[in-house]
Amino acid sequence: MVKPFLAALLAATLLQPASARSLLPLRPGIGPIDRRVPVPLDQAPWTALARVQTELGERCSGFLVAPRVVITAAHCLFLPRVRRFIQPDSVHVLVGYDAGRFRAHARVSAFRVAAGYQPLDEAGSGGADRAVLVLDHPVVPERDVLDTAPAPAGLPLPVRLGGYGQDRDERAVADPACTLTGRVADGGGRPLLAHDCDATRGTSGAPLLWRRPDGRWTAIGVQVGASAGGAGGVAVPLGAPADGLTRSDRSADR
Repeated sequence: MVKPFLAALLAATLLQPASARSLLPLRPGIGPIDRRVPVPLDQAPWTALARVQTELGERCSGFLVAPRVVITAAHCLFLPRVRRFIQPDSVHVLVGYDAGRFRAHARVSAFRVAAGYQPLDEAGSGGADRAVLVLDHPVVPERDVLDTAPAPAGLPLPVRLGGYGQDRDERAVADPACTLTGRVADGGGRPLLAHDCDATRGTSGAPLLWRRPDGRWTAIGVQVGASAGGAGGVAVPLGAPADGLTRSDRSADR
């Protein structure tokens, strides 16, 4: 059952411009006991994790679904001061980034934002806060990318969430023991996945991960917002029947 979206839950949404962040918790989405630990970037599923950064200094997270296709949060690409999206070639993707070192780097040659996303109305369109980036060249082999799928039924569901939080942005960290706790909706009725994972600003665009019974890691959501009241936040679901974004743009890699 999809519950109504509560804007207060996302008072600390990762979309907020710097001028507004001074009024918000220092580390939204982190509970009283920070469970995050560094992740091995040379092991699955973290081989698909990427740091997405712009030439203006903004940083988010993302993940590879094909050797030159990355999914991230759309709000990471929006420039609130001028009210437009950034030019693609001003966006860089780093794979395996750790304390200034990285395995691969690429520029973004094009990106597409999910239909219906309104960056100035996050509460009303947060369920569409997702973008696909096409890189100027492949950065990983096919074996290192992530599959996407809808979240399975049943709650709570064990999940993991990791990325480049702004308080630890030189190293990828993850909450290894959190859960999908519910299904909510934005103001326009689009579904969102609620979770209790420790993840703060900068983790936008990171994959919400579920381990299949066969042991394979799968991205079921894209992190887009953090709770103002402790651990947790929301992710845009992936793999829904109406979601042609991932499938169609994956073909750009061929």
